[in-house]
Amino acid sequence: MTNVLLVEDDIDLASTIVDYLELETIQCDHASNGLLGLNLIERQPYQVIILDINMPKMDGLTLCALLRERGLDTPVLMLTARDSLNDKLQGFQVGSDDYLIKPFAMQELVARVQVLARRRSGEVKRLTLGDLVFDLSQRTAFLAQHPLKLSPTALKILEVLMRASPQTVSRQQIMQSVWGDEQPDSNSLKVHIYHLRKALDIHDASVTLETVASVGFAIRERHKGQ
Repeated sequence: MTNVLLVEDDIDLASTIVDYLELETIQCDHASNGLLGLNLIERQPYQVIILDINMPKMDGLTLCALLRERGLDTPVLMLTARDSLNDKLQGFQVGSDDYLIKPFAMQELVARVQVLARRRSGEVKRLTLGDLVFDLSQRTAFLAQHPLKLSPTALKILEVLMRASPQTVSRQQIMQSVWGDEQPDSNSLKVHIYHLRKALDIHDASVTLETVASVGFAIRERHKGQ
């Protein structure tokens, strides 16, 4: 299932978009302003981010520029009532990938989101963090050039964490990404995290699997001296 974040201060419009996307099997979280959107992005990964431009506290252009400055390459679709060429160029200059002018047809929004999600999945063939490498096409992982012996489920968890790194991924987001609606008992995630952490510790990895209390997990590069 495609996982999308909508950052839009018009609550009625946001509710309509969320409902329509979910009818199209696109899971959609919502934030009513840029600061709340940034908070969600820092907590979990998304395949596509939909940003309104005119919002309180932090506008869409500022949020998009901030995400790009931090190295986050998640595709961004801008929603706006502005239709001049300069406005569009400004959006592209801060790093947006697409532009949709209000009012718009919901079918077009869905089509654009799906294209951006496919483009993202098609561009990335390998995830790399320190000396940890995940070959997405072969579904294999290596640590300091040593192959990691991981179950398919542990590999899925590793992929979710590496895509989000260095951000923290909530337990619920991992469960949803890996198992979907067929959620296992709460102990299953703990067991897979244990085996994944054990695998990463074997070769004195340059990365560490961290537990963030009351939130979830994150894979990050070790600082020198750790």
